[in-house]
Amino acid sequence: MRASNPVLNESTFDSEAQFTTGPSRMTVGGAVMKTSALVIILLTTGALAWTQLNASMAEGGTRPGWFMLALIGSSIGGFIVAMITSFVPKASPFTAPLYAALQGVFLGLFSNLFEARFPGIVLQAVGLTIGVLVMLLFLYGTRIIRVTEKLRLGIIAATGAVALIYLASFVLSLFGVNIPYIHGSGLIGIGFSLVVVGIAAMNLVLDFDFIEQGSRRPTPKYMEWYAGFGLLVTLVWLYLEILKLLSKLRSRD
Repeated sequence: MRASNPVLNESTFDSEAQFTTGPSRMTVGGAVMKTSALVIILLTTGALAWTQLNASMAEGGTRPGWFMLALIGSSIGGFIVAMITSFVPKASPFTAPLYAALQGVFLGLFSNLFEARFPGIVLQAVGLTIGVLVMLLFLYGTRIIRVTEKLRLGIIAATGAVALIYLASFVLSLFGVNIPYIHGSGLIGIGFSLVVVGIAAMNLVLDFDFIEQGSRRPTPKYMEWYAGFGLLVTLVWLYLEILKLLSKLRSRD
């Protein structure tokens, strides 16, 4: 069985497993520290991009010419680095921080678009993302939520369904066709976003489980960076879905 997060899955840990012990072996504490470092990098570059954009807009009154270049460049760059990290886990001590930095720039600029239309929405989205993370970590740590085979299968299937819907929506948009309702601010659109937020949140539980399982195996130390990278991927997804959900709710006001 594999996690629905394509980064953190059992086959990855199996392929990277080595008969190592002591300080050269992956631990849960080490993975937490690496994840924290990546989050700090993301927040730092995000804040810098946000601040620089606001300063440029204050001078010119409109978004500067470099805005779209930086937005698209950081998005594509982050995707490329994510692919490299996924296929070459040994490079994660170097690529994971780079991914966090690029993703921070993208989120800082992208979030600014929402903030301009709905003041205060970014702070709400960040707060809710942190709240969901803490809540699920507590539920998992106290074993209120247990990762069973049925739960894992359900989350995998649901995540795959969401991925297919988004892929179909993207392909159809290239031909000028939009899937009705799901992207709107109506009840169906809000309901869809609520479901996706729930699925993204439950992926965190699978990530926690696979990090714990990896720490019980002879897994090399660099996999702590890889595990942190995988968790960051899920957190970014969760934040973006919460941001979209809040924007739909604010659009109805």
